[in-house]
Amino acid sequence: MALLFLRDIQLSFGSAPLLNKINLQIEANDRLCIVGRNGEGKSTLLKVIEGLITADDGSRIVQDGVQIAKLQQEVPHDTHGSVFHIIAQGLGNIAPLLDQFHKLSVKMQNDYSDEVLEHFTQVQQEIEAKNGWELNQRVDTVISKLGLPADIEFSTLSGGMKRRVLLAKALVQEPDILLLDEPTNHLDIPSIQWMENFIAGMRCALVFITHDRSFLQAIANRIVDLDRGRLSNWECDYHTYLQRKANWLEAEAKQNAEFDKKLAQEETWIRQGIKARRTRNEGRVRALEKLRSEHKARRSQQGKANLQTNSAGYSGKQVIEIKDLTFNFDNKPIVNGLNSVVIRGDKIGIIGENGCGKSTLLNLLLGKLEPQSGSIKLGTNLKIAYFDQHRAQLNEELPVVESVLEESDHVEINGQRKHVMGYLGDFLFTPDRARQPVKALSGGERNRLLLARVFAKPSNLLILDEPTNDLDVETLELLEELLMNYEGTVLIVSHDRAFLNNVCTSSLVFDAPGDVNEYVGGYDDWLRQRPAHYLEEAKAEKKSSVKEETKTETAPEKQVNKPVQKKKLTYKDQREYDLLPEKLETLEAEIEAISAVMAEPDFYSQDQATVQAKLAELQTKEGELEAAFERWEELEGMIS
Repeated sequence: MALLFLRDIQLSFGSAPLLNKINLQIEANDRLCIVGRNGEGKSTLLKVIEGLITADDGSRIVQDGVQIAKLQQEVPHDTHGSVFHIIAQGLGNIAPLLDQFHKLSVKMQNDYSDEVLEHFTQVQQEIEAKNGWELNQRVDTVISKLGLPADIEFSTLSGGMKRRVLLAKALVQEPDILLLDEPTNHLDIPSIQWMENFIAGMRCALVFITHDRSFLQAIANRIVDLDRGRLSNWECDYHTYLQRKANWLEAEAKQNAEFDKKLAQEETWIRQGIKARRTRNEGRVRALEKLRSEHKARRSQQGKANLQTNSAGYSGKQVIEIKDLTFNFDNKPIVNGLNSVVIRGDKIGIIGENGCGKSTLLNLLLGKLEPQSGSIKLGTNLKIAYFDQHRAQLNEELPVVESVLEESDHVEINGQRKHVMGYLGDFLFTPDRARQPVKALSGGERNRLLLARVFAKPSNLLILDEPTNDLDVETLELLEELLMNYEGTVLIVSHDRAFLNNVCTSSLVFDAPGDVNEYVGGYDDWLRQRPAHYLEEAKAEKKSSVKEETKTETAPEKQVNKPVQKKKLTYKDQREYDLLPEKLETLEAEIEAISAVMAEPDFYSQDQATVQAKLAELQTKEGELEAAFERWEELEGMIS
């Protein structure tokens, strides 16, 4: 039996229905991705599944006992509290008590006063009365599994770690269905890969929306396509879906052409002269009325965006020369001795983790920052257009139509004069949408608007700082094609692996703090070329971080609730303690190998028995690793 079933769901917010008699079934083993253009209603459908929006018509049937949780789309900027506090909020009313217990457990390490002890005892009794210990264990387990520091203030974490905490908040509810709305948005590539590997090993059903094609291909075993209010189901991976959907659209176009031809013939017949009207067949007239009604009800697919850049002619052959560039910020090395030459026509990707200095490097190249040593020399006849990931160029209060140009209502694109409303139409803004203020736009629409503003400016050097955020897949692919055919030079910061692979001719990569290296090709080309020592350093840093975080999480509970009398180890325990580090490394290597297999593009296209067996193997290994860590800490704590 399906976990959840939507039957004949009808929902409208305007004239045309957003969801038009759709049906959807979610099974226990689903890795289901909802795809469709921006504005088609994907997030709305997710809210209907969650139960936050009630449909105008149709039914939502949920199997008894099924728990649904959601990873929220936006990371909150004004949320405060410890990591434990944020995660415990996923448990509802019991959360404040568990948070108090956790804080008091930490406090009692340094303060055993009668007052603190009395408060601690009172909280314990209240938790017992509400059967809260099992829920407390859930929080501890999720914190350990996701490698989170329980007592760190949430607001001080990186964006990737915040997203990991919010995922833990959803997982602590032990959902049968987990909903993810753009889980990779604004994450750097290591964080995306972590989430990709973690989600691949989960046992609950997944329903997610993403525009990251690499993530989609790695995770989804089923695609549901929301197009013009209709929902179609595709039991395959993403690449197979693309081929089948193209064939389906071609067949639809042929069918519509045949329909239109028949309608035109019947319209010609009905308009014939007096003689034809006298002998007219009333049945044929009624059939014509039906054809007219069907044609009126047909919803044509929204046209494609028509992205164009505004050429400023050729720049000099040498666009940027970088010599021994060095720049530090707050005693942190950003760039240390970088040498590079950018030649006209290069498409260069800038790759690195969040906070490593990618935007700082762009500001150095733009002349907004001065090098601390070394030099940056710009070539001749440069016309630069800059896309800012923070969209600071957009005034939230201005109408969309006034946000493209400063002082004119016409755009000059490669010698052709076009009214700004027509130009915005090329970026899929209807006249009504173009008159609305910028603050009313979705994230994807704001990115399209900023692209329209940037491309309206004559340029031969495009500097794009994360232009792919929030764009739907089709617009992404059009942007890729535009940049590949762009005659000028492009510098791109992006965390979209497929985008980097398709566009870039070379990459500047932040391999280590201050260590920026140049590689031929895009993201996958960098992975093949990077020296082995960078990979080993990253693994060592990750392993050390996980161990330290695990110690931080488990220490308070063991010290307060399960004090261990320190003593000499027995021979058997000493032998076990000596062998545990090697066992931990082996288990980590096995988990990494399994995760690599599951990250292969065709993994979820195999039969379900094979997929489930690999998922179970990963779960077992993770359990063994967790148990080994706990035993290692226990033995270490016993050493006098």
